[in-house]
Amino acid sequence: MTSQTRTRRSQRHRTNGLAPQRAAAFTPDAVAVGARSLEVGGEWVASFAVTGFPREVHPGWLAPLLTYPGRLDVSVHVEPIDPATAAGRLKKQLAKLESSRRHGAEHGRLLDPQVEAATEDAYDLSARIARGEGKLYRVGLYLTIHTATEHALADEVAALRSLCASLLLDAKHTTYRSLQGWVSTLPMGLDLIGMKRTFDTTALSAAFPFTSPDLPAPDPASVAAPSGVLYGFNVGSQALVHWDRFDERMHNHNAVILGRSGAGKSYLVKLELLRSLYRGIEVAVVDPENEYARLAAAVGGTYVHLGAPGVQLNPFDLPIHTRPDGRRTAPKDALLRRTLFLHTVLAVLLGDEPDATQRTALDRGIAATYQRAGITADARTWTRPAPTLRMLRDHLADAGKTGDSAAGELAARLHPFVDGAFKLLFDGPTTTHPDGHLIVFSLRDLPDELKPIGTLLTLDTVWRRVSHPAIRRPRLVVVDEAWLLMHDRAGAEFLFRMAKASRKHWAGLTVATQDTADVLGSDLGKAVVANAATQVLLRQAPQAIEEVVRTFDLSAGERQFLLSADRGQGLLSAGTQRVAFQSLASPTEHALVTSSPEFLASLEDYETDSGWVDVR
Repeated sequence: MTSQTRTRRSQRHRTNGLAPQRAAAFTPDAVAVGARSLEVGGEWVASFAVTGFPREVHPGWLAPLLTYPGRLDVSVHVEPIDPATAAGRLKKQLAKLESSRRHGAEHGRLLDPQVEAATEDAYDLSARIARGEGKLYRVGLYLTIHTATEHALADEVAALRSLCASLLLDAKHTTYRSLQGWVSTLPMGLDLIGMKRTFDTTALSAAFPFTSPDLPAPDPASVAAPSGVLYGFNVGSQALVHWDRFDERMHNHNAVILGRSGAGKSYLVKLELLRSLYRGIEVAVVDPENEYARLAAAVGGTYVHLGAPGVQLNPFDLPIHTRPDGRRTAPKDALLRRTLFLHTVLAVLLGDEPDATQRTALDRGIAATYQRAGITADARTWTRPAPTLRMLRDHLADAGKTGDSAAGELAARLHPFVDGAFKLLFDGPTTTHPDGHLIVFSLRDLPDELKPIGTLLTLDTVWRRVSHPAIRRPRLVVVDEAWLLMHDRAGAEFLFRMAKASRKHWAGLTVATQDTADVLGSDLGKAVVANAATQVLLRQAPQAIEEVVRTFDLSAGERQFLLSADRGQGLLSAGTQRVAFQSLASPTEHALVTSSPEFLASLEDYETDSGWVDVR
């Protein structure tokens, strides 16, 4: 019969001090110690010490332990051996092996293959140590398996030992030292078992388990913390996935995120946004569904509610920049560029591209409208108040009365946006000039007919801020549900131009959409995707997967992964590097970025716990 010892957490830890409260989150209520297992809190654990290793291994040969489907803790303890001690031990080992070989030869015995192999390895290792090509280390490898019940523990132990046997590892139970074995696998750096083997540098580096195809680190030789944003953990190796879109080696800072509805697309976008703010990156968001309001309020961002009474954006505003000395300037071709942009605005507003006659009338009307406001080719006049859409409509209506039918038709089509039901966004000069580290433009309350033009005007406002020559800092521009703008050719062309030019201004464009087929079905959509150095693919619909496979040149395994991925799982692609990852958020971050109806309904009762949340 196995005797068990039960210890309970001391009552003195239940004080009001902050340190004991933090410790209580990681300390089990009780530990029951058995000969080969432990009952820790409400789960059962068993620990193993690896005593036998294969003679030859390949890099990353321990990776199968990290991809084990159950909960398995792997602990590698490394202790360097000084060269003098290493040389002495090698001499003694070589002497023992040579003595064994000669003893067998003197008695006419056959050569022992294991002794011969060990002798060759010892000579080779001794030569490499003498040449300074490597060092010796004492390495201890310990494993701890976790299950919910004692019955399931026996099955998991058998499965783990079978896996170790397939890797030519000899895993032994830490019999009567189960508590010490469990502690040795905790992230405390304590080796209470002390069952170590001697490894050289090559063997130790090959045993390093985190060598799955992760994204490369910016500087593999650096000991500093990874730069960039934490996306989550690698599905294959459980290693953390960091990625820096603003790395100087990247061709551009743009990203595209494609996924079906409910795949965790907006969740991932908001998580990256929040962690980019930690790094001091300025962010502007086009929010079509009012999903970023809580996040903006939590971090002190600026919230622009388009569609609310009294909130207008005037498309005639010239890109005027205020210099540090207080002077107001504009690019040399500001008026020409604004005229071209107004052609795009009216094409999106009217729903189709004007014909040649209407384009001519419109061009004359835009020039005349600026002249009536006192703005001419002279740059000194560009700081005057800009005209409005109403003034353009009135000029076109006057031209129509004098016989210009194209101008009269345009004036009639602009009536709903000046005096009709859709005038709320254009009825006057611009009323808001947002500023801050996070700016959110909400489009939810705009009518569906105005959401494409609202997105376009918002992007124009953001772009004028991004291209400000006096302010140089990294920026992100997030366009959520970009299909609203991609459906219109003029809007898609503006988004494409923004993607092409953003790198010059130290900015990155993030395009997120759930209509993958519509984006990839157009040349402009493919061009936007092609100009994104960072590409994230979440779960895809079967109807769109073939187009995704052709566009991104996916393998059969990657195709199947995208069809069966859980919520929050995706494929991060950056050039030739790809990694399958699972989004990872802290409870505080989860409370700010989730849009789950169940969570929002119980928001008042939500209490933040410690730990992390897998986005599934």
